[in-house]
Amino acid sequence: MHSDDVVTSATRNRKYPLGGPSKGGTSSLSTRRKKSRWIPSFELRMMLPAIVPLAVLSLIPFGYLIWMSVSKVTLIGGVSLTGVGGDNWSKMFSDPAVWASWKISAFYFVATVGIEMLLGVGIAILVHERLFGRNILVSILLMPMFVAPVIVGLLGRFLTDSSFGLYSWLLRFVGIDNNVLGSPRTALAAVVAIDVWEWTPLIMLITLAGLSAVPQPLIEAASLDGAGYFKRLWYVVIPSISGVLLVALLIRAMDAIRFFDIIWITTNGGPADTTKIIPLRLYEIAFRFFDLGYAAAIGLTMLLFSIIVANLFVALLEKKKGAAQ
Repeated sequence: MHSDDVVTSATRNRKYPLGGPSKGGTSSLSTRRKKSRWIPSFELRMMLPAIVPLAVLSLIPFGYLIWMSVSKVTLIGGVSLTGVGGDNWSKMFSDPAVWASWKISAFYFVATVGIEMLLGVGIAILVHERLFGRNILVSILLMPMFVAPVIVGLLGRFLTDSSFGLYSWLLRFVGIDNNVLGSPRTALAAVVAIDVWEWTPLIMLITLAGLSAVPQPLIEAASLDGAGYFKRLWYVVIPSISGVLLVALLIRAMDAIRFFDIIWITTNGGPADTTKIIPLRLYEIAFRFFDLGYAAAIGLTMLLFSIIVANLFVALLEKKKGAAQ
């Protein structure tokens, strides 16, 4: 075969890999494209054995929970559901006790997350500036985070006990009412302080990870331009780690919405329901009064609130990412 014929044949094969511009080749290419749309990718096929059971285990209970929220659940003689329409939902929206728990939850959410963010970022900046003994200091500061919340609740209850608690003795020594968990005026502040003590190290750890990734040339350039320490911190460092701070805020916000352990151990929602946040109200309705249909409606409302908060933070992250690009 002549060399020109070989080049022409190779060019034709590259242009028409299915055998040229004939009807059969075009039809075969179109058929293959249509089939490839319905064939999952290799990565999806590899994940299907895990995704399918996970979806089944998630969707079936979720559907059953929705069914329960529009039913009256009877436990005598076995579980039976009787449809009641929107009675559980209308009862929830008109129940003053539920609204009171939502207000307490909102205060608890804002107080714990806000204080933890401020303290966590501040401590992380101070630790990051320290050159000697940083690893030892970080290890000590992270200890509360590794203690089980139940143990933290027991520790807080004993330390604030009005008879033998260390903190109660200190308050009594300075002339302040030492019945911290037993007073409606101080119980909520006490459980907020216990939560802050446990989870501020998590914010500090995430912030430290972000601070270690701040480009040093930016800080040096700001110093050469005459920016002082606080100006560099506010205009260079904080904007550089804003995405990391949003992630930390999202993690703590999702945990604060469903928080249960510490308040259950320390005050059990008291005194006079001043610390009864919505998860405790849900637990009481479901497992003390056994009104599972009503509890399912409240649980779905909590889920909806969590989804809204998560989507809000994700939108902020996407906006931050888009602005950076």
